[in-house]
Amino acid sequence: MSTTTVTKASAGTSGAAGPGPAQPARTATEGRIGLRANLRHIGALARRNALQIKQDPESMFDAVLMPVIFVLLFVYVFGGAISGKGNNDLYVNYVTPGLMAMMGLNIAMGVGVGINDDFKKGVMDRFRTMPIARSSVLIAKIVVELGRMMIAIAILLGMGFLLGLTIHTSVLHLLAAIGLSTVFGASLMWIFILLGLSMKSAQAVQGMAMLVLMPLQFGSSIFAPTTTMPGWLETFTDYNPLSNLADAARALVNGGAVAHSVWMVLGWSLVITLATAPLAVARFRSKT
Repeated sequence: MSTTTVTKASAGTSGAAGPGPAQPARTATEGRIGLRANLRHIGALARRNALQIKQDPESMFDAVLMPVIFVLLFVYVFGGAISGKGNNDLYVNYVTPGLMAMMGLNIAMGVGVGINDDFKKGVMDRFRTMPIARSSVLIAKIVVELGRMMIAIAILLGMGFLLGLTIHTSVLHLLAAIGLSTVFGASLMWIFILLGLSMKSAQAVQGMAMLVLMPLQFGSSIFAPTTTMPGWLETFTDYNPLSNLADAARALVNGGAVAHSVWMVLGWSLVITLATAPLAVARFRSKT
């Protein structure tokens, strides 16, 4: 009497004559990246972006020269007309805190252009093959750009002090104004990242960015008080986040009521980030 021995085929080797190679067991956590690993990836990618700047120092020209040009241009062109001839020092205290808001907006535009350029160069194809969180690529870009923004603000304040800027509150209030500008600048970067991921070329990103920049910058209280504006434009400036940031920074540096403007800036920053960051990450995943 013959005996038949039945053996179970190994998983994934149905119909094979012999047992195939052992397959690794898939766990519930496979594909997930922990917080520590994510932070490590962000640090490595931020270092990569910083090394790019080191290899291309010309990419820092906007952060270094733009604050100098803006302060000199607006103080000596608009200062006499707004504060009176010979009272440029008064206008310095008005416009310099406002220009802190403008720095974040202009630096943020470069993020979108850089992301778009990385896709053109094929850098993102390399990142696609790496076991890293997609969001870490974008966050690392923001971290480095915030560093550039800090340099721009430091140069802006240095020029302001040379031209007569006076802090009427305290150093802590000045640091609070810088921190508020940083928070808002980071939220704006998500908008431009989304533009960089959506537009076909860096030129298109710059063109669209200018359409956003011009109304927000000049339809605000950055350069001049809004009391002489027509009613409809003054209403726009009241809700313009750049006006709120400029007013908050100005109050923190010169003194005055600050709570309303600060809460408005924080609210705008939260809304912008919650609305655009998930869209940017989703777009990044689908694009790569």
